[in-house]
Amino acid sequence: MQVQAVAKYIRVQPRKVRIVADEVNGKPAAQCVAELRYHTSKSAQALRKVLISAMANARENHGVDPENLRIARIMVDEGPSMKRMMPRAMGRGNRILKKTSHITVIVEEFEPAGAVKPHGTKSKPRPTFAAPKKGKKKAEEKAEEVVEAAAPVVEEVVETPAVEEVVEAAPEETPAEPETVAEAPAEEPAAEANEEEKGA
Repeated sequence: MQVQAVAKYIRVQPRKVRIVADEVNGKPAAQCVAELRYHTSKSAQALRKVLISAMANARENHGVDPENLRIARIMVDEGPSMKRMMPRAMGRGNRILKKTSHITVIVEEFEPAGAVKPHGTKSKPRPTFAAPKKGKKKAEEKAEEVVEAAAPVVEEVVETPAVEEVVEAAPEETPAEPETVAEAPAEEPAAEANEEEKGA
């Protein structure tokens, strides 16, 4: 189903409207309305008004949700041109053509990509998470290999006696008594005897 809206005698050059129409042709209508709102050209604002009118026609006349509409085709035709004159040198004048446009926007109904289609087939059962994934299997195998390689080292560490056991097993050594050194006889009596001899 297609719905259209037409705007005639728009004071914009058809060439400028076609440039904007090529950018939005075939896109979802709601998305195009949002994009054209911030477009800087005058032709984009005129095209946006016609697009909104086509969406309103589809909603009011056919009960179609605007979110399910997309642009099927945009036709931009040239309307009548207004003639103006610009004076030039030596009494001459140049003609100025002020062109107008007829804009036609046709929208159609479509199903958005995120919509879920109803079907008569039975839904698939949910997957069970009991079986590990392939990547997890490889990781677990690598972890087991590392544990097996480290097992002998761990056993050696466990078999080595603790520090306390080594200290207890060592024989107790009695501390050696310090040897007494005989003191040399004092030389003072000899010195006194020499002095007595000298005095005699």
